[in-house]
Amino acid sequence: MKNMEASKIEVSKKCVVVLSGGPDSAVVAYWAKKEGYTLYPITFNYGQIAVKETQSAEKIAESLSSKTKIVDLSALRGVFGEVTSLCNTNIPLTAEFSQPIIVPFRNAIFLSVAVSYAVSVGADKIFYGAHGSDEPFYPDCRREFYEAFEKAARLGTGEDISIQAPFSGKRKSEVIKKGVELGVPHEYTWSCYRDGAKHCGRCESCVNRKKAFAEAGLPDPTDYETRGHR
Repeated sequence: MKNMEASKIEVSKKCVVVLSGGPDSAVVAYWAKKEGYTLYPITFNYGQIAVKETQSAEKIAESLSSKTKIVDLSALRGVFGEVTSLCNTNIPLTAEFSQPIIVPFRNAIFLSVAVSYAVSVGADKIFYGAHGSDEPFYPDCRREFYEAFEKAARLGTGEDISIQAPFSGKRKSEVIKKGVELGVPHEYTWSCYRDGAKHCGRCESCVNRKKAFAEAGLPDPTDYETRGHR
């Protein structure tokens, strides 16, 4: 009986973290580790231009004495490429939010695979890095989305799976600040939508990254090609 109880406790402390390589998911991973979870990070190659995301995810996982599972969904470039500048170099990248920055239903695709992974490793928690600064722009970063998706995951698996965004409602600057408290190596993370040797400093994601560090009142360790907001 004691062994069975111990087994249940062990399962309840496993989690899958959708680890993109960016600062938000890195903070989630470090937070989950501090909360006592055994991490099962998962990272996706979905045909994005910024392949450095997966390299950063690997570094972050290693810093947590873990290893991320990289899932090759690169064929999705043929699905996403007509509408998003993150997968198509012919669509201009903007310094402010614009419709082509959205990769349609991306988090739903990632979470679907994460659910399968969670069942296979015996985890009942899935965490991803959605937060309050993204919620006005990205429907699949909102609480109502991931709560609905959780219901679908439970119906589709018969398992008591929980899908959460631990920093839902928090500003990106608050997430960055929490990351510093947790010891996140922000210099390992990658935000840029391009794939240069450095962060470009001009795309919407780089601009948001710089603003977040500034709002948090923290030094930004990122190496940018361009320091200004534009």
